[in-house]
Parts: sequence; C-alpha cells; structure tokens
Amino acid sequence: MTHLEKNKEIVRRFNLEVIQNCNAETFEELMHKDFINRTAPAHTNDAKGMWNTFHSILKPAFPDLKVEIYDQVAEGDKVTTRKAILGTHLGPLMGIVPTQKQIRIDVIDIVRLQDGKYIEHWGINTLQTLLSELKSVS
Repeated sequence: MTHLEKNKEIVRRFNLEVIQNCNAETFEELMHKDFINRTAPAHTNDAKGMWNTFHSILKPAFPDLKVEIYDQVAEGDKVTTRKAILGTHLGPLMGIVPTQKQIRIDVIDIVRLQDGKYIEHWGINTLQTLLSELKSVS
C-alpha cells in the first residue's frame, strides 16, 4: 500500500469508526495533539470541539447516522473526501425537535495528516441548508 493509499484509508476509517459509529478510542488514536479545525470557530476548533460535534450534536439527532464516501483524492499529506452524512432526524438538533425526516448533509473535507493522525481540517457542508429545511418542517 502506498503512502497516499494509507492516508486515504486513515480518513475512511475516521469517517466510518468516528463519525458514523462515534468510537471514542479510534478518535483519540487518530487525532494529533496539535489538531486544528480551520473551518470551525476559534473557540471550538480543536479536537474536543470536533468530537463534540459528532458525539453530542450529530449522533443524538441522527442515531442511525451513516457516512457514504463517494470520492477521495490524496496528494502529499492531504486527503480530500466528497461524502454524505445520512440518517433519520430522531433526536433534537440545535433546538429543532425531531421531524422523523430522512436527512442528507453533503460534505467536502480536506484533512492534513501527520504521522498517521489528523492535524488539520478544512471543510464545506450543507448543514445550514438542512437546518433551514428542518426548521420549516417542525
């Protein structure tokens, strides 16, 4: 397996074990101590803020959450992933009562790895669009 294939596999593993399954052990294993999320607000841009998003916001709202990965491109120490987060809105989400609606959050992430661990993240997603849609239904 090449260096680039290993990096893509680490990102796939993170998506399935951490985002989809909320596995705290894998999260700790794959996060660099100096991790920074370049897309998040300054007060939540560390590993703790990222874990909170998965564990305390997304998974309780979408207990059947699944991650589907469509494309990955690796170059140097970065992996770009086009994916979707899918699930059923069965729990509260940022003040929105459960709608029982099937949801989809489209995501494009760029992750920089160092020593096989996440050290930087940039991303765009359609969460804000989803929140607007769910508010209009509830």
